[in-house]
Amino acid sequence: MCTDCGCQIRGHQQILAKPSKAPDIFLGRPERILQGLLQKNDQQADQNRQQFDRHGVLVINLMSSPGSGKTALLEATLKALKGELRMAVIEGDLETENDAKRIRALGITAYQITTGTACHLDAHMVAQALDHLPLKDLDVLFIENVGNLVCPASFDLGHHLNVTLLSVTEGDDKPQKYPVMFRAADLLLITKTDLLPYLPEFSMARATASQRALATKAKLFPLSAKTSEGLSSWTDWMRRQRASYQALLEKGLSLKPRVAQEGKALHLERPEITFKPLTL
Repeated sequence: MCTDCGCQIRGHQQILAKPSKAPDIFLGRPERILQGLLQKNDQQADQNRQQFDRHGVLVINLMSSPGSGKTALLEATLKALKGELRMAVIEGDLETENDAKRIRALGITAYQITTGTACHLDAHMVAQALDHLPLKDLDVLFIENVGNLVCPASFDLGHHLNVTLLSVTEGDDKPQKYPVMFRAADLLLITKTDLLPYLPEFSMARATASQRALATKAKLFPLSAKTSEGLSSWTDWMRRQRASYQALLEKGLSLKPRVAQEGKALHLERPEITFKPLTL
């Protein structure tokens, strides 16, 4: 996917990936460059996490396909926990500040990252955003990743937990179709459940079985950001995770997210392109 969308080498990565011998790029060895980029990303992610840990900020990475309701979930969450937890948001999209504006309208700090052609955020993008956030005054930072069910799961941003959303409008078999993303989840949220009466083809039992078939122990909560039904299970989970994180910090430890290793491997592959002769 990344070879198609152009997000493998761009912007800051062009500097990080600059080879000692430029012709190597054209002699069939770009996998060396991509391996270096992934290593640089992980190094930056560790630095980001150290910065979060110094301030005691739990960082949650929200991942899903476009339109699954990540921003609506954030709006409902921020309203429910305002006054209890100090929160901020990093928004990731190819273009526009639409989502960041929605968050700011609630009186919450939001920083928008526009990636251009990139289908995911990376640790260096997040590092640049941190200069615009009051980390010392935060308890929780949400990162709303670019809407994509593949690449975001393969990149450590320096965060602590992955939360994946699956809306009922997408179908109950998505975990089987996109195992890289759903296997990386620490929590799966089934969203837009208020639409279930109009979608009899969606089965909560099949969605659960599809997730469990990936051999993960991630919890699964159905909820509706629109009606707030089920929202308390999500906010209670957040409270427990924050308490566990604080206990780890007191012991000099931290949390690292699940990063899909098979997804990393895919980013290092060079797909062969076959050209077929045109038949007239």
